Amino acid sequence: MSGGDVRARVAAVLGVRVTAVRPLGGGDINEAYEVTLADGRAVFAKTNARAPAGMFAAEARGLRWLAEPGVIRIPDVLAVDEDVLVLEMLRPAARGPGFDEALGRALAALHRAGAPGFGLDHDNFIGRLAQSNTPRPSWADFYRTARLEAQLALAASRGLAGATLRRGFDTLFGKLEALIGPAEPPARLHGDLWGGNLHTDERGAPCLIDPAAYGGHREVDLAMMRLFGGFGPRVFAAYEESFPLADGAPERVALYQLYPLLVHVNLFGGAYLGAVTRALAEYV
Repeated sequence: MSGGDVRARVAAVLGVRVTAVRPLGGGDINEAYEVTLADGRAVFAKTNARAPAGMFAAEARGLRWLAEPGVIRIPDVLAVDEDVLVLEMLRPAARGPGFDEALGRALAALHRAGAPGFGLDHDNFIGRLAQSNTPRPSWADFYRTARLEAQLALAASRGLAGATLRRGFDTLFGKLEALIGPAEPPARLHGDLWGGNLHTDERGAPCLIDPAAYGGHREVDLAMMRLFGGFGPRVFAAYEESFPLADGAPERVALYQLYPLLVHVNLFGGAYLGAVTRALAEYV
């Protein structure tokens, strides 16, 4: 969208006159802006004239759902429409003392807040890819069908997953029940917790943005945090102190990295296939 289009859209969804629009650096999917309102407030606007239907509405619902327990800062949703999402502006300060420990404890509390089941009451997106959250009776069923099989089928349809890789996943699926770890209640997951979705607020405290939220196994968030870096060892130590992981968790990290790796194959191409193959080889 042009600056004028953003001005008009934000004014329309908020019902407030806009006085200035400034582009911000953002991701590779949406455009981001700081928008100044006539009452002096600054808000954050994310826009995409070609957004998949329901993408911003699903993100807004995910943000509100993660905010419900009140354990970590999540930006307030101010307005949402098909092509724009308006949030409170969080101006980052330098990370405060004990930032990593605060993040680890807050994430543990978020996971403890739980979810009604494995899945969610609405579908959403991870990146620009549709993500089905239709609830399943068990975590093994959900992780296989709604996560791994869904992304594997998409990769195969694009010619990115050959017969050898598909056979490897078939072998994995045959033993998945034994690999996923001891039974746990569903955790309230961010769902896309890489370093770029960790933010710092004006007090230097941690906050989370851009979720792909659902109810699932808490080790999924932790595995993704380890996949691309950006989280120090004190984060994981504080988490473990607050909410100890079940035995064997280190051996399950690659298992729970398979989903985001397949997502990256479908978002960015075959360069990630090697990482998928290496992670899969730990279990088949």
